[in-house]
Amino acid sequence: MQPSVKIFSGTNSQYLAQKIANAFGKPLGNVNTQRFSDGEFQPVFQESIRGDYVFLVQSTFAPSDNLMELLMMIDAAKRASAGYITAVIPYFGFARQDRKDKPRVSIASKLVANILTTAGADRVMTMDLHAPQIQGFFDIPVDHLDSSAIFIPYIETMNLKNLTFASPDVGSTNRVREFASYFNAEMVICDKQRKRANEIASMTVIGDVEGRDIILIDDICDTAGTLTKSAAMLKERGALSVTAFCTHPVLSGKAYENIENSVLEKLVVCDTIPLKQQCDKIEVVSVAELFAIAIRNTFENKSIHSLFIHSNRLK
Repeated sequence: MQPSVKIFSGTNSQYLAQKIANAFGKPLGNVNTQRFSDGEFQPVFQESIRGDYVFLVQSTFAPSDNLMELLMMIDAAKRASAGYITAVIPYFGFARQDRKDKPRVSIASKLVANILTTAGADRVMTMDLHAPQIQGFFDIPVDHLDSSAIFIPYIETMNLKNLTFASPDVGSTNRVREFASYFNAEMVICDKQRKRANEIASMTVIGDVEGRDIILIDDICDTAGTLTKSAAMLKERGALSVTAFCTHPVLSGKAYENIENSVLEKLVVCDTIPLKQQCDKIEVVSVAELFAIAIRNTFENKSIHSLFIHSNRLK
């Protein structure tokens, strides 16, 4: 009997896993997470997965139960003799803890890479890691998908004549430069200094934005403080409009309030994390089709290079 593809979902990513399964053309697999009165839980596969290509979809945003559930699903799949186990992690949590930036701290993203491998994952599929070098923390293959495949076609439909791309901080410049190169457009940088986590002390704009339609690009929108302050400063410097594109809508704290009260025309995000509430300025685009193609190519041992739009344009 030939192995087949089976796609399963953790509890809090079912909304996305269902769309991925629909785009792939197979029903979502049946897994039940039993919950006990003391708060513990246990995932149970309700169908045979022996010898199959198993894809487990779960973003590891807070709380950490999401990560633990994924690990337990990987372990259960391994013990059920799955042929090949891929952890599909659209949003890879703890990615911002990728180095020792102060004494006596954990490198949590390396720890997560270790425990995913130890649990039994054969491959990881994710999107827009906060630091691309996190791929090097793994000793198993990592398919690192790029949201530019979704955002670039969207930006093309906007038909902005005075297009300029902006990086909300120095750390995002490489990502923004790829967009600017694709569109043959200018880019500027908003340089920030932090007092502490989620609190900005000062910010300045490097580059000319007067009379330009600005597209801000970032991978994570957390409290939206950086994003909204960048947008305000760009408008003060003469920008005609400011629209933001962020892959992962963490949106914690006063994020929704900050976005609603900002000068942003809109914030376009992916559905790697579910929104906690509706906001008129937030538009969601789906990554489901992109992941479905990547899953099919993995199963058929085909390259995923065609999924990287900017790479194809820049060859």
